[in-house]
Amino acid sequence: MSKINLIAEPGSHALSTSREFNAPRDLVYKTLTDPGLVVKWWGLKSTTTEIDKMEVKPGGLWRYIERDENGEYAFHGVYHTVSPEQIVYTFEFEGMPGHVLMSTTTLEENNGKTTITESSVFQSVEDRDGMIQSGMEQGAAESWDSLEELLQTMK
Repeated sequence: MSKINLIAEPGSHALSTSREFNAPRDLVYKTLTDPGLVVKWWGLKSTTTEIDKMEVKPGGLWRYIERDENGEYAFHGVYHTVSPEQIVYTFEFEGMPGHVLMSTTTLEENNGKTTITESSVFQSVEDRDGMIQSGMEQGAAESWDSLEELLQTMK
């Protein structure tokens, strides 16, 4: 069902995903930066998400905990740039410490719809490929499907 577009060129440290959402940029930005809304869409549909920390400002820390019947999985990072046009942050899965990526999320509005593009740069091609093999595309697709559903209830 998802309309996610994933680009991962062979041999590159980078990965890009994008999707168009049927909502204006300000509303999409709100869902990305409001902890009470993030828990409604972030993660797999089979999990719940708790926001441990979310300081949405340059230098601010974030930490999310995703839970399912098998346990919990935590992710954290630091915000570098925060604006309705662009959010830049680091991302690290606590289950594999030391594998940090830098992600740039751009939000472009056109005719009342917003395209989110996430461009991530990994420390190595192996880290990037490992992220893809871990099921990140399914996770992103499920999260963005949930985000689209949430946006439709907020209009």
